[in-house]
Amino acid sequence: MVSDLVVAETYFALQHHYGVSKQDALLGLRRLFADGEIGPLGVAAEVLGTAKPASAKPGFVDRLIHGTYTGATAEMATFEKAARRLNSVRVL
Repeated sequence: MVSDLVVAETYFALQHHYGVSKQDALLGLRRLFADGEIGPLGVAAEVLGTAKPASAKPGFVDRLIHGTYTGATAEMATFEKAARRLNSVRVL
């Protein structure tokens, strides 16, 4: 099992340290969960299944955070203006 925090760190590490594009990093993460040998502890697989996650606004990690909050029936507070598009969000 892999937590959403580990998924987010992997996503950023692939881009920053290995020069992998956002799209390819997300494709790799999607493949990680595809065979069922490794499973997500949070909402990562669900978020990875959204349409065009590499270009979505708000972005992948913001959507991971949002999914965690809404799964716990909590509101997400953020400075990310694009998050207004999501339910249960208060932009500060």
